Amino acid sequence: MVERTQSGTEGRKQRKVRRALWTVALVLGLSMILPLTGMLLTGDTTGQAVAQQQSQDDAAALSKAEQQRRDFWREARGGTSGYSAVVGPETGVLIQSGGDVWRAVREGPILRYGGIGLIAVFAAIILFHLIAGTVKLEQRSGRTITRWTLFERVIHWYTAILFIILGITGLSLLFGRTVLSPWMGKEAFAAWAGLAKPIHDWLAVPFVIGLVLMMLPWIKESLPKAYDLTWLKMGGGYFDRSKHPPAGFVNAGEKIWYWLLFFGGIVLVVSGFYLLFPNFGWERSTMQLAHIAHAISGIALIAFSLGHMYLGTLGNQGTLEGMVSGQVDELWAKAHHNLWYEEVMKHGNPKDASSGAGARQPLAT
Repeated sequence: MVERTQSGTEGRKQRKVRRALWTVALVLGLSMILPLTGMLLTGDTTGQAVAQQQSQDDAAALSKAEQQRRDFWREARGGTSGYSAVVGPETGVLIQSGGDVWRAVREGPILRYGGIGLIAVFAAIILFHLIAGTVKLEQRSGRTITRWTLFERVIHWYTAILFIILGITGLSLLFGRTVLSPWMGKEAFAAWAGLAKPIHDWLAVPFVIGLVLMMLPWIKESLPKAYDLTWLKMGGGYFDRSKHPPAGFVNAGEKIWYWLLFFGGIVLVVSGFYLLFPNFGWERSTMQLAHIAHAISGIALIAFSLGHMYLGTLGNQGTLEGMVSGQVDELWAKAHHNLWYEEVMKHGNPKDASSGAGARQPLAT
């Protein structure tokens, strides 16, 4: 009887243990089956939901880092002051955003429209010469008038030669990478640019001296007169060569060139001063503005100088003779500068004395 009781007690204990084990197994099974069932129902059989959540977390962290990076560079470009061991202007500016604008203007409108303008002027001169040809002297009188003194001729050629050299080197530096480098090759262009830059810099000051000495004595002769408007209306006589428009010692076209050279030269010289002496403490924005002004004024003066050189050589017979020898034929003076010619005929030519020649006496009538 006692043995049956003990056996019954052990049986109940075993049943309790089995029920406990089944309970644990059931819980574990459900914990595995339910997520699997959810993945089967949603189609996420590879843990995509978990990966998506992780991706969203990573994107949020990356977005925050990207925003911090943008804020940093925004402050840097904005010139936010900070610490720097360098002494001088703009030491607290890590990035000067004006450089982007300067580069866009230099490599955009200046190269594009400047190049088109120079080519257009050159083409117009060729076309005009092919159509109209040279304005020739119908005849020569054999008598000459002193038009330019020795000093005027020397300073003119001195300044003109320097202007041509500066124009060639300046255009090489401005258009070189676009025009010369593809043709010459990078190595050859680099060598040429390395030579052109110091030549351009060293000849700048001698050119300014020559420009001032040439321009100042001609201010009075280059002041506008009432008859200049008639000269302009008649196109300088280049379209109807049977008529000679009125002109004094300097005609209206030459006066326009003079004042373009006068004011354009001021811009060229002042901007060139900033570029030539960068260690004077200029800010980069000042240097960028000076470079743009220098390029525009230089291109404009070169374009107009092409017309000046053409009219002084191929365009008008006898004009170059005056700047070489100082003397012009009387009939040339009468045709191109009739009012000056009449003045010389009445009162003599004061330039004869300064050139070492005898005073020109009026012709007998």
